[in-house]
Amino acid sequence: MIMQRRVKRLLDIVLALLILILALPVLLAALLLVRMQLGAPTLFVQERTGRWQLPVRIFKIRTMSDERDAAGNLLPDGLRCGPLGRVLRRLSIDELPQLVNVIRGDLSLIGPRPLLPRYDAWYTERERRRFDMRPGITGLAQIHGRNSVVWDRRLALDVQYVDEWSLWLDLRILAATVTMVLSGRGVAVDPSAEMLDLDKERDLKCVST
Repeated sequence: MIMQRRVKRLLDIVLALLILILALPVLLAALLLVRMQLGAPTLFVQERTGRWQLPVRIFKIRTMSDERDAAGNLLPDGLRCGPLGRVLRRLSIDELPQLVNVIRGDLSLIGPRPLLPRYDAWYTERERRRFDMRPGITGLAQIHGRNSVVWDRRLALDVQYVDEWSLWLDLRILAATVTMVLSGRGVAVDPSAEMLDLDKERDLKCVST
């Protein structure tokens, strides 16, 4: 198993470098368009919870404006994400900078998606097994519906991935991810408009019980 983990890490570095080099023209064009339409910064940096529940800072191409309402509050994501942002998200181009996170060792290509730190208090003990492996750009939950999968199912798939992990499983997930990206299935421009954030959903469950 230790040898397989080392092979996984080696494959992460090699594949991330290869994809980054091949996608560099697309990445540069996307950054230029974002700079022209949305201004600086062109990258969005956000803290997430990584392996062993340690914080990691992930990089994405910025897809939303900073538009606010009369009270100074940011508008919903769906309103701040214009045509360019929608295309970047549908094709997952906004995720390309995370290849740098993979090379750095913050992420793996395949693994449970890194989630927001404010969710940390809301996982069950079993769900915390998702932190036993390096988080990924894509994973088992993503190929089963991406943003359309309900939280309990999504986190259960994360744990299933950790329990059943193998290099063969990673290859299957990678192949399925390519198919999903090309089809644009399961992408939500404004996920919060379709389902509650994990902390809000579970807080409501606690109140109702």
